[in-house]
Amino acid sequence: MGETDTRKRGGEAAARDGLVTDERVKWAGVAVSVAFTLAIVGFIALVLLEYVDYGLLFAVVPRFVEAFVRVLRVVVISSVLAVTAGVFVGLGRVSRTSVTHAIATAYVQFFRGTPLLFQLFIIYLGIPSLWPPGEFPVGNWSFATAVIALTLNHAAYVGEAVKGGINAVPAGQMEAARSLGMSYVDSMREIILPQAWRNALAAIGNDQVILVKDTSLLTVIAFPEILTVFREINSNQFDPWTPIVLVAITYLAITLPLMRLVQYLEDRAEWGTQG
Repeated sequence: MGETDTRKRGGEAAARDGLVTDERVKWAGVAVSVAFTLAIVGFIALVLLEYVDYGLLFAVVPRFVEAFVRVLRVVVISSVLAVTAGVFVGLGRVSRTSVTHAIATAYVQFFRGTPLLFQLFIIYLGIPSLWPPGEFPVGNWSFATAVIALTLNHAAYVGEAVKGGINAVPAGQMEAARSLGMSYVDSMREIILPQAWRNALAAIGNDQVILVKDTSLLTVIAFPEILTVFREINSNQFDPWTPIVLVAITYLAITLPLMRLVQYLEDRAEWGTQG
């Protein structure tokens, strides 16, 4: 009886193996991919042909260009500051000094553990309340809030990426550098960090793309970014699809070149295994 069951199960397995072959799985994947692509292209074509008011679209392009420039300024400044600060946060996370390590860890845990929206409210509403009414010295506080909040938030993520990159470098390299008489700072700067940067580059680049998309939250602090323009046009024209097209184009105009830049830097750093 046991031998019969074994043969039966073996026959069923062989039948399944005959149905699920590499070739069939490949073509099933191709079919699903093509069907999904056709569905997306069809939906986009339907929207562009039936729901977009091209007269309105061309009329509001200048407003989106202005929002694009404003967002790009915030992104460039915040990205540079976040990456720079993140390197120091990452160094603090691997520091052997307990105080430095504890402060860096607390920083990362707070800014990764609370929503960016919450951090925006703290900076935008909380800090001005420390001054008497009407005496807050900063005029364009929404722009300053955007830069400060995005920098502080993303420096925590960059710091974790840098920490992972440093930890991925074999410990023997630091020991070898120190045995040659190099100081800890020189060893880190000349030996460890260049390799850590290559290890962390993909994660850092991905975080900068997320930073671009996080600018959509700035609408809650009255910063005239891309989605703010969308909301205003939709409220006045009761036409969501026309400005939505420009929202997509505007964000992609930032994120696609950024992703291409990251890929270029990865290639220059000889990312991955070389043949």
